[in-house]
Amino acid sequence: MFDDRERTEGISNHFFGTDNLGRDVFSRVLAGTRVAIGVGGGSIILAFAIGLILGLIAGYGPRWLDSFLLLLFDSIYSFPTVILGLTVMTLLGPSIAALLFIMIIIQAPGYARLVRTATLSIKGSEYILAIQSLGGSQSRILLVHILPNIVGPLLILASMDIPAMIALEAGLTYLGLGIPPPAPSWGRILQEGFGTIREAPWIVIAGGIPLVVTTLGFTFLGEALRDLLDPKLRRIV
Repeated sequence: MFDDRERTEGISNHFFGTDNLGRDVFSRVLAGTRVAIGVGGGSIILAFAIGLILGLIAGYGPRWLDSFLLLLFDSIYSFPTVILGLTVMTLLGPSIAALLFIMIIIQAPGYARLVRTATLSIKGSEYILAIQSLGGSQSRILLVHILPNIVGPLLILASMDIPAMIALEAGLTYLGLGIPPPAPSWGRILQEGFGTIREAPWIVIAGGIPLVVTTLGFTFLGEALRDLLDPKLRRIV
């Protein structure tokens, strides 16, 4: 498909070369970055908010509500991630909305369980009991005294979960069940490059490098947040 002259010209005129349609791969990688960060980051933000609210309700609410929400969290969390994603995308069809729905369903129960556990441990603390004896409202206790003590570790976890959601989006798109064309995606770049990997291996390399760099970047971000938010691990300069 690509002769020697076209290959040489593509490499010299384009940083990552061109694909089989003559499109600049580097431009598609940059455009795919916006899609990956938007979908991955947006899904984590929504899942974080939903899990935080449900976890606080489960941990601080009545026992029957806690049992019901915990059963709901466990039921959703027990489904294999890939199987759940493939099933939903097959039923609803490839779209950004369906992809966000899958990611939120996958991540929200995990955050909710963590918030519930942390809330239960803080709920019985002496200072919480003292505030309750002084007539403090439940909303004030949750927002002022419990939430600041549990949100830090969740932010660290959420920052490290973003690469997993980006990889899930790329994987579903690679299988044809993610973001529909013509929207650029790293998974679609890998899919298109796989068919011409012998003649144009740079396409697969260009699609894989952003996934590696993004994973490392958000992992380092999570480590930095841990050092910043955890007083026990804060570095003394």
